[in-house]
Amino acid sequence: MILANYVRALPIRAGLVVISLLSLGACVETRFEAPLGDNIETCDTHWKGLWTGADNAPAARDDDTTAFYVDDDCTFTVLEQPEKGGALKRIHVPVNYVHADGKDYIVVTDSAIKGLVTLKSPHAIEPKPDKSFFFARYRMHGNRIELYPVDSPRVAKLVIDGKLDGTVDKTPSELHVFVRGNRAQMLDMVRAQSIFDEASPLKLVRSDQTIDAFEQSLQRNPHGKKP
Repeated sequence: MILANYVRALPIRAGLVVISLLSLGACVETRFEAPLGDNIETCDTHWKGLWTGADNAPAARDDDTTAFYVDDDCTFTVLEQPEKGGALKRIHVPVNYVHADGKDYIVVTDSAIKGLVTLKSPHAIEPKPDKSFFFARYRMHGNRIELYPVDSPRVAKLVIDGKLDGTVDKTPSELHVFVRGNRAQMLDMVRAQSIFDEASPLKLVRSDQTIDAFEQSLQRNPHGKKP
């Protein structure tokens, strides 16, 4: 399967958790040695609420019932339905936010998403880091969010070309990139390099349902179709 098509077929959880809101299924992923700068926040109140896939977006597919909920205390929870018609699984993921130069970013540590994906140690990095980081950029449009994951093939080329310091591990079906640098260098990187996939954002829409109502709607519609 061609990598680009494989990435587009992944559920939204993979796109975000790597948050990069969570790595690309751990088959295609880019990790960074440090977070984005020093001005890191633990809450963006615009994220509060229940978020599901927008109509006609990758997250709205019938076979994908992943959603996200951010409560009044800014606790970020991934909601998954492991079995069609079954109860939701709720996984807390510590998420941080960075606002710089008029742009907004999510930062997540690899240790924070171990309950969602299986990650190997970064390729050819010694000593092994205690933790590394995933980034994603987002744009708020009222009750909608566009989330831009890292374009791993593009970042891999920047590393190979010597424009970024790091390592690349590529096979026919996997791509693992690690970018070295401190906090200031990470911030300089997003200012100077186009590392995010601007063409294929993950689209989320805020739902007016409670988590319980959302869970009940999924149980009433076991094939994941919106009520």
